[in-house]
Amino acid sequence: MPSIPSRLPATRATRAWALAMLALSLPGLAAAQSLQDMYEAARAYDATYLSARALADSAQYRAEQGEALLRPTATLTGNATRNQLDLPLIGSGGTNTVGSTVTGRYPLFNKGNEASVEQSRKALLIAKADLDPAEQDLAIRVSQAYFDVLAAQDALATTQASKAAITEQLASAKRNFEVGTQTITDTREAQARFDLATAQEIQATNDLLTKRIALEALVGRQGLAPKPLIVPVVLPSPQPADAESWVVSADPVHPSVRKARLGLDVALLETTKARAGTLPTVDAVGSAGLSNSNGLGVTLPGTTKSASVGVQLSWPLYTGGLVQNRIKETVSLEEKARDDLDAARRGVAQGTRVAYFGVQSGLAQVKALEAAESSSKLALEATQLGYKVGVRVNLDVLNSQSQLFTTQRDLAKARYDVIVGGLKLRQAAGQLAPGDIEAVSRLLAK
Repeated sequence: MPSIPSRLPATRATRAWALAMLALSLPGLAAAQSLQDMYEAARAYDATYLSARALADSAQYRAEQGEALLRPTATLTGNATRNQLDLPLIGSGGTNTVGSTVTGRYPLFNKGNEASVEQSRKALLIAKADLDPAEQDLAIRVSQAYFDVLAAQDALATTQASKAAITEQLASAKRNFEVGTQTITDTREAQARFDLATAQEIQATNDLLTKRIALEALVGRQGLAPKPLIVPVVLPSPQPADAESWVVSADPVHPSVRKARLGLDVALLETTKARAGTLPTVDAVGSAGLSNSNGLGVTLPGTTKSASVGVQLSWPLYTGGLVQNRIKETVSLEEKARDDLDAARRGVAQGTRVAYFGVQSGLAQVKALEAAESSSKLALEATQLGYKVGVRVNLDVLNSQSQLFTTQRDLAKARYDVIVGGLKLRQAAGQLAPGDIEAVSRLLAK
């Protein structure tokens, strides 16, 4: 029987590239980090989240600007003048005058300002409602990146295990061909599978590197080593176990619904402010002045003091239709705000239901893949035994091995998707909090 020419399973360049990529993808000497550790690091590093937090922090100062409308104000003004005079019989000369005045105003009745102040308080609550989605989005992004790395590691591990099994099958096919118990077809099939497995290993190695880079960019640390899930894996089911209960609980707390409700409150206050355009305003006013004059033509040279205090009434009698049309405009904007609130509530309800059923489908898929993994192991054992006794061919073994490793890869990915899906469900319901990240971390190895 002629011998089969030995062919290198991979070129030196290919092997060197794979080793280099694998070395880059491996974590440093630091201990493995939990999801909670990486989330805390991202809170202090992620620019998108820090930008949202800075914007929310600035809102309190805008609110204080609104509060100033109800507080007294004082203004200091000063003047200095020089007048040149040319008087008959007396001659030429000049007059110097230096003076200063302090004026104060305190609003006693101003419905428009009161509405503006209340709007600034609502705006502060809106800013806080805007920060909540940023915090929840950060938790989802970190969790997704974390489990993407774990999924890529599992994919590489299964690919390498599959390649090792194919290598053994290739060696067996070559031996059997040499002794004449198998045809060259079995060897060619095994060689083709080996070459394909080598390409898949390179792709999986690159994918792991890419996922790790994404996680490091999000967390701001190098050499990250995510902790794997505790074995055996026990995935929690969403509680309550009813989609409508999640929808009901989401309505009062979801940031987008809260923001829409506050937007309606602001629109109502805008109408109140517009109606205030027909009302008078009353202010307490006062002033104190000091003036010093000297020079030619001054009747009483020296310092003059003055002071006044009183109440000022301002009542618009006719505005050319400005106020009336402004009221009509704000009433229409009230309707828009109500429609926006309805849209937000419906969107949250739809998103919550979709997220809930997505988690339930994921849990069912995990159970099915667990059963498929057990069946695939038994099928592989039976096929290997049949191959040894001659009732199965090499291709049957290769197919069984491929089916098992593909199922194991899909099972690992499905588990990670369920965990992230559970977090996305809480996000859809507006209930995702840092404590949920801590709860997921308890599913990871110590």
